[in-house]
Amino acid sequence: MKQKRIPVKENQEYEMNVDDISVDGEGIGRIDGFTMFVEGALPGERVRIRAVKAGRNYGYGELLKIIIPSPDRMLPPCPYAKRCGGCSLQHLSYNRQLEFKTRRVRDALERIGKITGVKIHDTIGMQQSWRYRNKAQFPVGMTGGSLSIGFFVPRSHDIVDIDRCIINHQVNDKVIEITRKFIEKYNVPVYDENAHHGIIRHVVTKVGFKTGQLMVIIVTNGRYLPYKDKLVELLRNNIPGITGIVQNINSKKTNVILGDENITLWGQGYIVDILAGLTFKISPLSFFQVNPAQTEILYSKALEYAGLTGRETVIDLYSGIGTISLFLARSAAKVYGIEEVPQAVQDAWENARINGIANVEFITGKAEEVIPKLVDSGLRADVVVLDPPRKGCEAGVLEALIRMAPQRIVYVSCNPATLARDLKLLTEQEYRVIEVQPVDMFPHTTHVECVTLMSRV
Repeated sequence: MKQKRIPVKENQEYEMNVDDISVDGEGIGRIDGFTMFVEGALPGERVRIRAVKAGRNYGYGELLKIIIPSPDRMLPPCPYAKRCGGCSLQHLSYNRQLEFKTRRVRDALERIGKITGVKIHDTIGMQQSWRYRNKAQFPVGMTGGSLSIGFFVPRSHDIVDIDRCIINHQVNDKVIEITRKFIEKYNVPVYDENAHHGIIRHVVTKVGFKTGQLMVIIVTNGRYLPYKDKLVELLRNNIPGITGIVQNINSKKTNVILGDENITLWGQGYIVDILAGLTFKISPLSFFQVNPAQTEILYSKALEYAGLTGRETVIDLYSGIGTISLFLARSAAKVYGIEEVPQAVQDAWENARINGIANVEFITGKAEEVIPKLVDSGLRADVVVLDPPRKGCEAGVLEALIRMAPQRIVYVSCNPATLARDLKLLTEQEYRVIEVQPVDMFPHTTHVECVTLMSRV
């Protein structure tokens, strides 16, 4: 068999036109028909690259020079954009980012889900697309003998040391500054993940955009945190509005940021925030959408797709601290929220109490285990809302939903690929996709959230 000729050699320089952009934000072009992915390149550009890897079917290149720039190219306002990589689309105009995300959803549904002819609305963007995140997670470590607090370099665990992040709430800049001073002044050992020693691993913050409350979480490798009274004093005296300081214990050798144990060092061990008139208590381990402005739009669309009249029974899968459940409960007869994290379920019950909502019930357990039992017990729902993690739904969840046969399924997803995979399974049975609304929850990144309405045939 004749071996396929690869027209690209590693470490050689080439010129090429960029035709498209990948799901990871890389420019896509071809050299003699051979596909190359180039970080930082944009569609419509002619670029000079160095081939750094050439496989059998495609390769990767390093951008050396932009010969003809795209009219949509922007100068990234963040000084760390090239090294950090967290906001991999900062160099693309915001309108083109929204177009890219709409196309990404459509491509996933057609290519993976084999779903065509469905109305996919334009992605809903933000008027102010900076400083939108209410949660930040900063790894802490040593880089070249110096303290680093910031973000990981893409595809590595090298930390880019930063003094600010312009997609996170402004208060984080001060938290980084104070934490850095504390570690350096008191010589507190920071975590070395290779050797699995050191104390401070991460700094995590949660901010209430409506209430102004702030919780700072110091993640430590074990319970010992020297000079913690000094850290509390520094944070309290220098950050107005701080309402709680928590030590989270994570002594496992893992990439998971938070451990299971929390110690409140000062103040309250949670924050409170408000969404669409509902009050939510948010603990260190609780999931809460990171973009509150767009969350209200996202959940309002989910409520619209649910089509509730006040008589329906609704199941909210992966319900977290009850955000979507409580949105739905105001328009439904009964809502069941299912969530596997016990702390989140406790918060959900508390949030229902705080808001005076009694027609909701929360069940602790994995969706793939709880839903089949509910179906077997005879429970039926008119509407099911899904908001799974990035990996999507387990097959057992979808199979149980098909047996339950709700009239409508509203699928909230942060991953178009797993969304398309799950929709394919449902459309092969008794459901059809009516429409999809992408929402830009994560401006300047390649990520996009979607709300999909499905109806039983």
